[in-house]
Amino acid sequence: MRFFVQSAANLAATDLYLRELKAYKPVPAAKDAHVGAVREFKAPQAPAAPTLSGDIAAELSAYTSSEPTLAPRTAEDGKDAATESKLSGPALLKFLEEDLPKDDHHHH
Repeated sequence: MRFFVQSAANLAATDLYLRELKAYKPVPAAKDAHVGAVREFKAPQAPAAPTLSGDIAAELSAYTSSEPTLAPRTAEDGKDAATESKLSGPALLKFLEEDLPKDDHHHH
């Protein structure tokens, strides 16, 4: 069994500390203490509703009646495009199911 012996000076310091701690009253913050540290809140303006230009039905019918344009083939695609245009039926399906050629680039 251990006995803890406290000296009289140690007890007096503890008592003094506890008495001061109990007597401490924090100073209340002023109501305008936040002024200058925080901006005043201003709600953002409501966004304007989008406006529809012209006759939507006419634009939609013009869009649906137009034919899509195909992008021109590049030199890289030229070889495959020529091969695909010559193939038809089962030969074309077999060509499309083949694996793509692997790039021999080393990623170091």
